[in-house]
Amino acid sequence: MAQTEKKGGLLRKSSASKKPLKEKVVLMYDEIFTTEDPSKCNPRFWEELFLMKVNLEYLEGKLEALDGEELMKIKDNINCLFQHCIQALGEEHPIRVVNALQTLCALIRGVHQKNKSSSGFDIINMLVGFDKAELCMKNLMESLDSLLCAEGSESLKSLCLKLLLCLVTVTDNISQNTILEYVMINSIFEAILQILSSPLSRREHGYDAVVLLALLVNYRKYESVNPYIVKLSIVDDEATLNGMGLVIAQALSEYNRQYKDKEEEHQTGFFSALTNMVGSMFIADADEKISVQTNEAILLALYEAVHLNRNFITVLAQSHPEMGLMTTPTSPIPTTPVTPLGTTPPSSDVISSAELPLDADVQTSNLLITFLKYSSIVMQDTKDEHRLHSGKLCLIILTCIAEDQYANAFLHDDNMNFRVNLHRMPMRHRKKAADKNLPCRPLVCAVLDLMVEFIVTHMMKEFPMDLYVRCIQIVHKLLCYQKKCRVRLHYTWRELWSALINLLKFLMSNETVLLAKHNIFTLALMVVNLFNMFITYGDTFLPTPSSYDELYYEIIRMHQNFDNLYSMVLRLSTNAGQWKEPASKVTHALVNIRAIINHFNPKIESYAAVNHISQLSEDQVLEVVRSNYDTLTLKLQDGLDQYERYSEQHKEAAFFKELVRSISINVRKNLAFNTLSQELLLKEFSTIS
Repeated sequence: MAQTEKKGGLLRKSSASKKPLKEKVVLMYDEIFTTEDPSKCNPRFWEELFLMKVNLEYLEGKLEALDGEELMKIKDNINCLFQHCIQALGEEHPIRVVNALQTLCALIRGVHQKNKSSSGFDIINMLVGFDKAELCMKNLMESLDSLLCAEGSESLKSLCLKLLLCLVTVTDNISQNTILEYVMINSIFEAILQILSSPLSRREHGYDAVVLLALLVNYRKYESVNPYIVKLSIVDDEATLNGMGLVIAQALSEYNRQYKDKEEEHQTGFFSALTNMVGSMFIADADEKISVQTNEAILLALYEAVHLNRNFITVLAQSHPEMGLMTTPTSPIPTTPVTPLGTTPPSSDVISSAELPLDADVQTSNLLITFLKYSSIVMQDTKDEHRLHSGKLCLIILTCIAEDQYANAFLHDDNMNFRVNLHRMPMRHRKKAADKNLPCRPLVCAVLDLMVEFIVTHMMKEFPMDLYVRCIQIVHKLLCYQKKCRVRLHYTWRELWSALINLLKFLMSNETVLLAKHNIFTLALMVVNLFNMFITYGDTFLPTPSSYDELYYEIIRMHQNFDNLYSMVLRLSTNAGQWKEPASKVTHALVNIRAIINHFNPKIESYAAVNHISQLSEDQVLEVVRSNYDTLTLKLQDGLDQYERYSEQHKEAAFFKELVRSISINVRKNLAFNTLSQELLLKEFSTIS
């Protein structure tokens, strides 16, 4: 018996002696693509259609092959198909519902592809018709809401979320997607929350639900009142917020784990390195790219939760009770395409084994620790555009956290100590830190470590000025809290001071190159004012009097850098060029640092001369410092502990519009045909009663 091959909706006998036969569903699609009403000859046409296995590829391809004019001719049939899909969603038989959901995906994507052409017809009119749009979309959203909230099939819920993601991301700029007006009016917000609050639903659908919510929140967020923003900002249900935190933590944690595995692979010795090198000649560094893929979608969800909902701040510090208690799901899960690291949800087996895997060196973990580790990875290499965006978003999230009073309270809590193993960029002049030697400290120490690490490792020609400014602002905001609440943090402040002085040195060494692109005086002023903050208020928040002495020692030891900075800004502030004003601000800010240097240096030289010592030890310098505080005169500087609060709309709108566009494109790409594969779905619904 001749074997049968299936290709593009055709059934072809291997003998090839006869014309290829088309699948019945393809023949039915062809009837829809005529100007005649397909139900005229066959009254049961629509009923039969939704019993047929959907051929997504053929249906979408057929829609894309037509030009705008041809599509308008069959508009009535397209409207009819759309309406019958919505009706089928209310059917009892799950196979009809599955086929209707998949047909809707193909219709929406196919018709939207045509909307990019010059024909310019309205997408809503093409799909449903203006006269029926409101009622049809209301019915569609209500059906999806019911399916998401029902006790029924997890596979159906998964397909509903895929359809909604398809609906949201058909345009690159989601704010231009007019269909979303109906998603705003007929909210599915409560259905998303229900998924996040239930352990089973969250495990199966949490990732898609969180990404969907993050995208919906960004629809026309600056132009009109977005109900999803309003509702997200007032959620106070603990189970829901914790559920959202768990999903985000799991996705970030899975990325961290994969990155760590990748890193260990690269450190397996000379032979492995040689093989990798030879291999990469033939495989276009596909593996290399895995390590640089980032997950902006889940990061955006974390940002929106932290920025909009103050109750979510509590979730950041909570350990997760469900860790290690998960069981493997029994219901089938739709397959997902193989995609780059971090762009899609973690596989179900990973989620089921533990919703938030713990590192061996960490006794307990929470969302903030996982986020800090993720940040330490993506902020290592800002040359890659996606990483640059991710790094910026990480710093924006940390800015929101650093401004929050409650967040600061748990960041600085002495009773909440953690061992946080941040990833450090390999550098020639320093050894790799031993993970096991990390001390348990308040979480703010890890935030400061991350900032110091960034400052030290990004002094390069392609200078990320914006990220440096945000980094210094975060440190400043944390110091403001410490000063206000008189928190004496036991931290290695010298590392921060040393990093800041080296940053000033870098700015001066590369003055000409950097000034061609950036106003380096803004950053220099911020760094100098951090030192002014320590000088003026350090006695209220540095851990011990000796810490304050060490600050002076560090300023005196590195005085040449401050002298050079003063010479540079004085030169530019006395000229009439464009840098006159910003440079003069730095000149004024240096007054106390210069007073310290000019006061103590002669005293140190005198001490050395009297005691016949050519080079003083640190202890001897500190002795001179301690015995000469009384005669030091400093000026009181105003506003050192004040800062401008973060504002998204006024300063970050362009960044978020571009970020959401990038996420929309990425989500759409990952909703490939095999994501909507029917194989598992049909197995689940193999019988129709």
